[in-house]
Amino acid sequence: MPILIAVTLLWAFSFSLIGVYLAGQVDAWFSVLMRVSLATLVFLPFLKLRQIEAKIAFKLMICGALQLGIMYGFYYQSFLYLSVPEVLLFTVMTPLYVTLINDMLDKRFNIGFAISALLAILGAVAIRYQGVDEGFIKGLMIVQCANLCFAAGQVGYKRIIAKERPDLPQRTVFGWFFIGALAVVIPCYIAMGNTEQLPTTNLQWGILIYLGIIASGLGYFAWNKGATMVNIGTLAVANNLLIPAGILVNVVFWNRDADILRLTIGGAIILLALWVNDKFNQKFADAKATTA
Repeated sequence: MPILIAVTLLWAFSFSLIGVYLAGQVDAWFSVLMRVSLATLVFLPFLKLRQIEAKIAFKLMICGALQLGIMYGFYYQSFLYLSVPEVLLFTVMTPLYVTLINDMLDKRFNIGFAISALLAILGAVAIRYQGVDEGFIKGLMIVQCANLCFAAGQVGYKRIIAKERPDLPQRTVFGWFFIGALAVVIPCYIAMGNTEQLPTTNLQWGILIYLGIIASGLGYFAWNKGATMVNIGTLAVANNLLIPAGILVNVVFWNRDADILRLTIGGAIILLALWVNDKFNQKFADAKATTA
């Protein structure tokens, strides 16, 4: 969990940097291409081609294509219709998707995970923002598509590492994750990118470099590694910790008119969800130990 919290703090700045300095100014697909390409370059030196079977490498590529490539396509487009706080708020469904996707793969339903995820959603919904524009419905749907991709990718990665090769140092195989994302992003940029809407300032280039190397490269590796070290319920709740953190950064640096009281209440409910999840996990562990 400490790794997930650290990455949450790191990613908290990404929403505002994209919403304030890139959205509507730099082509979304170019931003995605730059971000994924730089992240790929970070892990290529660690990649050992003969260390894992081709089928496992392909599975990791699918996870990267979903969690990074396709997700970013939806994510960057959402800023054209929604403000930064609205994008953050509409990610509240991600923990539920994480729980449901994992349960579907296991062909079961865990009420404890579901309760903790739903509590996290309530906490995020408590953080309200007014003035939703005409793009509300479209923006909401785009964010949900991004949420589904992000959830599916991290659940898939967690399960692949746990079941296939838990013995491998993850840094030596994570390059496949970014290669999968790149395989999606390159054709999308060629087909849909706007070559006339490239970065025009050093600040924009600097933000893209930061997002690519730090937020994507190091951030996604740390996040997915952290995902393999916690249960699905904790992973689901951790996804929503980004919402109050991201809004807090946006409020402090760019939007001082936000409702601090509601932000505090929402964050407290999300922390309650973590506590509930831990209690259910302890209960299930005790029951399993008793049965054994």
